[in-house]
Amino acid sequence: MRFEDLLLEIGGRFQILILAVLCLLRINLPMHFLLHNFLAAIPSHHCAIPHQEAFVNLTMEEVLLISIPRKPDGTFSSCEMFSQPQFHLLLNSSLQPENKSIIQHCQHGWVYDHSQFTSTISTQWDLVCEQRGLNQATATFFFIGVTMGAMVFGYLSDRFDPSQAAPLGPSLPGEVLRVPAECCLPLPGMEWVDVQHRTFTGILTSIFWSVGNMLLALAAYLVREWHWLLVAVTGPCLLSIVCLWWVPESARWLIAKGKVKQAHRHLLRCARINGRKDFDTLTRMATDKNMGGSYSYISLFRTPVLRKISLCSGVVWFGVAFSYYGMSMNLTGFGLNIYLSQFVFGIIEIPAKMVMYVLVNRVGRRQSQAWTLILTGLCIGANIVIPKPFTSLRSAVAIMAKGFSEAAFTTVYLYTSELYPTILR
Repeated sequence: MRFEDLLLEIGGRFQILILAVLCLLRINLPMHFLLHNFLAAIPSHHCAIPHQEAFVNLTMEEVLLISIPRKPDGTFSSCEMFSQPQFHLLLNSSLQPENKSIIQHCQHGWVYDHSQFTSTISTQWDLVCEQRGLNQATATFFFIGVTMGAMVFGYLSDRFDPSQAAPLGPSLPGEVLRVPAECCLPLPGMEWVDVQHRTFTGILTSIFWSVGNMLLALAAYLVREWHWLLVAVTGPCLLSIVCLWWVPESARWLIAKGKVKQAHRHLLRCARINGRKDFDTLTRMATDKNMGGSYSYISLFRTPVLRKISLCSGVVWFGVAFSYYGMSMNLTGFGLNIYLSQFVFGIIEIPAKMVMYVLVNRVGRRQSQAWTLILTGLCIGANIVIPKPFTSLRSAVAIMAKGFSEAAFTTVYLYTSELYPTILR
């Protein structure tokens, strides 16, 4: 009996329980991946203005008028101030000084609008204006950590099994060490289902990712102080240590590693929970071919077929991730409230995933992947050329682009997981 037939015969409550645990844990992952949107948000700000005796009888608006130059759209500059108060602007505010030498960078820090955020890392450490690049670098460092986490914990999941390596990722606290959780968590669920249910399993766990996106909007709306928001998002990760400890090792992985006796034990447990008490897996699995061996990342390029798959899927993954996270981390660029943008970008992913569940089985993975990427690119291009005053149209096109990018992400996630054999997956 093939292993796929074996899983199909003894499938039931056991797989449902594993899937339920992994789905609940998956909710927390996007909160970390997209937390930068709120953790490092830059609220409205302007240069801090030292108090002067001449300002005693002036309102705050008047002080800003004579101290801060205006931009072409009429708003006050965020990063510049006058070297000396321009009192003549009180008589005619439309007369902006033509002498640029009196305009200088902020000399005394910044004043921030706290109506939307109590504090962020940007307001705490003044990561604005000339230091804005450091703010953006925090997201870069996070995804560098994701890359390193994928390599390290991917290796650990192969050496010690996914269900043992996965708890290590989400249990690591702090801003920098919240990166490896995504690497291992989905693997046990995919490994315990047969081929015909693998697409459904992948789509279902992916839907809970979108639920996490929406819950992040709620969490950020309720917790406006960045320290406590980080605690609120990281705290639930500790529960994964307990929950994932219950998830058994992948029998498929154990067989591939030649650990047939351990695989027998977990399959018997699966059969017992599913009411197949008389199911004899020992004699059937003992004759299975031992697929054990030594494999590493180099194995992805050892044969022409694997080289082609690895290189092509790498290019596709780059395009998918670049477009998905590019839009997901630009919430203020489409004319919507930042919390509403996060919620809408999350909710649009659910119908996109449901549509892809139908299309990948009827149209095929390759066609679905190609067209979702093409439509994502067209929507992004359209949003670039649409004038900024057309806020509603830009927002609608952005939401469509987000939906297509998520459809592309869902497809490549399923596609690549099916292209590699178990021992490499």
